[in-house]
Amino acid sequence: MIAEVIVDVAAYPIDRPFDYVVPSNMQEVIECGSRVKVPFGPRKVLGYVTRLKTDSDLDEEKLKSIDELIDLEPVLSPELLKLSKIVARETLAYEIDALQVMLPAAMRGKYEKFIEVEKPYEIRDAALLSFLNGRTRLPLKQVTDSALLKIIKAYAKIGVLTIDTAISQQTKVKKVRVIHIKDASTLQTIDETIHTNAKKQKELLDWMRRHANKTVVAASVLKEAGVQAPVLKALIEKGAASEEHVETYREPDAPRLRDTQLPLTLTEEQKVALDLVNEASDKNSAKTFLLHGITGSGKTEVYLQAISHVLKQGKEAIVLVPEISLTPQMTSRFQARFGGLVAVMHSGLSAGEKYDEWRKIHRKEVKVVVGARSAIFAPFENIGIIILDEEHESTYKQEDNPRYHARDVAIWRSEHFGCPVVLGSATPSLESYARASKGVYTLLELSKRALNQGLPSVTVVDMREELKEGNRSMFSVELAEGIRTRLQRKEQIVLFLNKRGFSSFVLCRDCGTVVQCPNCDISLTYHRANETLKCHYCGHEEGVPTICPECESEHIRFFGTGTQKAEEEIAKLFPEARVLRMDVDTTRQKGSHERILRQVSEGNADILLGTQMIAKGLDFPNITLVGVLAADTTLHLADFRAAEKTFQLLTQVSGRAGRHELAGEVFIQTYTPEHYAIELAKTQHFETFYHMEMAARRQYGYPPFFYITLIQFSHEDLMKVIDYADKGATFIKGALSPDTFIIGPAAAAISRVNNRYRYQCLIKYKKEPKLIDTLQQLIKMYRTNWMKDGLLMSVDVDPSSIF
Repeated sequence: MIAEVIVDVAAYPIDRPFDYVVPSNMQEVIECGSRVKVPFGPRKVLGYVTRLKTDSDLDEEKLKSIDELIDLEPVLSPELLKLSKIVARETLAYEIDALQVMLPAAMRGKYEKFIEVEKPYEIRDAALLSFLNGRTRLPLKQVTDSALLKIIKAYAKIGVLTIDTAISQQTKVKKVRVIHIKDASTLQTIDETIHTNAKKQKELLDWMRRHANKTVVAASVLKEAGVQAPVLKALIEKGAASEEHVETYREPDAPRLRDTQLPLTLTEEQKVALDLVNEASDKNSAKTFLLHGITGSGKTEVYLQAISHVLKQGKEAIVLVPEISLTPQMTSRFQARFGGLVAVMHSGLSAGEKYDEWRKIHRKEVKVVVGARSAIFAPFENIGIIILDEEHESTYKQEDNPRYHARDVAIWRSEHFGCPVVLGSATPSLESYARASKGVYTLLELSKRALNQGLPSVTVVDMREELKEGNRSMFSVELAEGIRTRLQRKEQIVLFLNKRGFSSFVLCRDCGTVVQCPNCDISLTYHRANETLKCHYCGHEEGVPTICPECESEHIRFFGTGTQKAEEEIAKLFPEARVLRMDVDTTRQKGSHERILRQVSEGNADILLGTQMIAKGLDFPNITLVGVLAADTTLHLADFRAAEKTFQLLTQVSGRAGRHELAGEVFIQTYTPEHYAIELAKTQHFETFYHMEMAARRQYGYPPFFYITLIQFSHEDLMKVIDYADKGATFIKGALSPDTFIIGPAAAAISRVNNRYRYQCLIKYKKEPKLIDTLQQLIKMYRTNWMKDGLLMSVDVDPSSIF
C-alpha cells in the first residue's frame, strides 16, 4: 500500500504529494485525512495523507516508509481534503497552508530533536560521558556548549549516536485526576484499622462515607473535606478509593448576557424569509440567500429558527460573526436556545480551548458552531445551513496565506452538502447586493423593525458651524445636551469613535511638521496612558518630543481625537457618568469583551465609548442615544470602498439605538455633512446609496463591475523593488488578454513599512480565463529566482483593501 502525503514544508518545489510505503501494521487502520510522521530528507516531518493507492510511478524500492501514524481517527474528512485543493488553487497558496488552516493551531507540528545513544559502549570522550550521565535519550536543546556539539556530531556520523526528531502537537489533551470512592462497608473496615490519632484521615473517611460509590474530582475532594494531598494519598493506599486521570475539556467562559430562550413570534416578512430558507434546506438546495434587513429587523431570530429546523432533520449549522466582540452576545443567544449543542471558535480563546472546542465538533458532540472566520472549516460532516452575519465585513477575508474569503468557502461547502447559505446584513456589500439583484443570490427583505418600533431619529451636526460658534470641544452642543438628558433618565448611551489611541498625531503649529515613524511612511499615534508615540504598522515606539525636531519650536501638540482623549473630556463634562471604554487597548486581556458587554447589559455603565467593535450586533434595550464623534475618518481614505465603509459603519452604529420599547436618537458629527454616504446613512436608505455608489463604481471601473487582484512587491532597496515590480507587470501584460487592465506598478498608499519599500500592481478584469495560471507562473518565477534576492511578493485575489 502506498500513501500520498503532503508534508509540513511550505516551499515551492515541495508543494505536491510525496509517495510513502505504508508499513503492514498500519495498513488496516490508516485513512485519508490522518496525520503521519514521515522521513523527509535528513529529518522527520509531519504530513497529511491525502490518498491511498496500490502502486507508485516511482521505483518502490527507493520509497521510504511512514514512521508513525499520529491519528487513528482522520482529522480531515474527504470533503475537507477536497476543499483544501480548491482553497489552495483559488487563493494561490501552498496546499500545506490550506490543510493547516482547517485545523486548530494546537494540532500543528511541534518539532523537537533528541539525541539517541545507540552504542554507549563505544563512547570514549570523558566530557560527553559526564554530560550523558547514563542517559540514552535526551533533548538536543540541552546541549549549549559548542565543543560538546562538535563531539556529538562526530559520533552521530559513525552511528554511535543518532539525532531523532520527535513530532508532537503543540497542545495536549487536558486530563483531570478523579477519585472513585469505595462502598460504605469497605470504608468502615478501613476506619477500624486507622489509629485514633490520625484525625485528618478519620475526617476524610467521614466525608467519603457521605459520598460512597461516587466519582469525584480530586481537587474538590481536598477542598470540600478540608484536607491536604498526603492524607488523601494515604487513604488511597489503604484501599478507600482508587484514582485515575480522565480526559476533560477546557470550557471557555460561557457568556452570561441576558437573553430570550423561547422562539419569538415572527413578523410577516420574517416568516416569508424563514419559509424560503427552510424550503431550500428541505430540498437539499445549495441556494445562497442575501437577508437584507434594517437594523433591529430580527435577522438573528430568523437564523435561530432556520437552525432549529435543520437540527430537527439531524443536520448541523455553522454561524459566522465578523468580530470577537460580537461573539459573546451571539453565543449567549445560541446557548440560551440550543444549550450544550453549541461550540464556540474565535481568536479570544486559548490554544487549548480552541483545540477542545474543535474536538467536540469532530466527535459530533455539538451541532452548532458560532465563531469568527476560521469556524467556516468546522469538521462537520452533515451541514444543513451556513450563516454569515454582517456579511459585508472585511474581517471575513484572511489577510495572510491562504487569503480566503469565508463567504466563498461557505458557498463551496454548501455545494458539497446541498445546503443553503444565508448572508445577513443591514448594509450588504455592493458585490453581494449586485449578485442578488441579478438573481445569482436570492434576495430576502426585512424592511420593518421586529417590534414595529420606528428607526431612531438621526441628526447630522455640522462641526464647521460649531467651530464658528466658538465650540472647540469634541462634543457638539446638541450631543452634549442629549447625553445630559439620557443620564437624568437613567438610560444608556453609546459613543462611537472610529479610531484608537489618545490622538491621531503630533504636529508642530509653527512649521507643520508631523512626527513620522522612522521605518514606515506614516505618522506616529499618540498614546496618553504611557506618554508614547507608537506606529501601528511596525510597532516602533518613542517618547513625545517637547520641541519640534525640525524647527525647534515649542509649539508642538497632539492633534485629532482618540478614545482616551474622549474619555477624559466625558469625565470633565459629565463627572457623574459611569464610562466604559471598548477599544483595542482595553480588550487585550482574555474575556475583556465579554466583561465590558456584561456590565452594559446589567446596567452598570451609563456610557459605552468605543471604536468599530461596538458598531454592530449589540442589542441592549436601555440604549437610547448613539453619538458618532467623527464620521469623516473612513470617508477620506485612499480606498475605492471609502464611501461604502462609511455608510455601512454609520448605519450599523445608528441601529444600536432604540431597539426595544424606548425611542432612539442618533447624532452624527461631521465636517462634510453634504456627502451622500452621510446623508443617506441618516435615513438608512440603502437602495438609494447602492444606486449612487454603483454609478461611481461603473464610471471608474471598480467592483462589482470588474474583479480586481492586487500584487504587492516589497524590498529594502527602492531601485530593486521598482525593477521587480516592472518585471512582474510586464510578464502579466504579455500573458493576459487585451481586455484586462493592468494599473501600475506604483508606490503603495503607505510606501514604506518596517524599512521595506512597497510597490503594487492592480489587475482589473471582467473575464480572464488565464488569470490563475498566469499568476501561478509569476509565483513560480518569484519562488525560484526573485525570492533569493530578498524580494517579498504577495498576490491577493479580490482584496478587501488596496492599501
